[in-house]
Order: sequence, then structure tokens, then C-alpha cells
Amino acid sequence: MTPELALTELRAAMELALLVSAPLLLTVLVVGVLVGIVQAATQINEQTISFVARALALAAALALSGHWLLGALVDFTRALIQRIPLLIG
Repeated sequence: MTPELALTELRAAMELALLVSAPLLLTVLVVGVLVGIVQAATQINEQTISFVARALALAAALALSGHWLLGALVDFTRALIQRIPLLIG
């Protein structure tokens, strides 16, 4: 395995990790900002409200996009396993 080939595989894995984590992270970010704005407007500074809202939003995003995320991971893993003979020699 050449260093260029290893870097190519590593780059593909990192791109997939970014692609898989982006919807979940963006959901939590948006909900956190919205809850922060509401808390600032109402002057309610309870941290558990923000945590529960973000946890529920994360669970909902995972429920809605989980099938696609798992499919992308399985496809990448399947392609990587199929490329093992090409990677070795």
C-alpha cells in the first residue's frame, strides 16, 4: 500500500465522517441557538432546558436521518472491504 493510496482512503473516511455527523451537529447547533435566544429573551437561565431541547432534537434528527446515515456507512464499509485486494497488492 502506497502512502498516496492510504491518504486517499483516509480522506474518503474523513469525508464520510463529516457527511454523517453534519446533519446531527447542525440540528443541535440550531436548536441550541434558538433555545439560547428564547432564554435570553425570557431571562430564564436554566441549563437543563437547553440540554433537554438539544437531546430531543438530536433524537428526532437521528430518527429521521438514521436510515440514510447507516446506509452511507454500510456502503462505504462494503466498498472498502471489496477494495482490500487492490489495497494489498
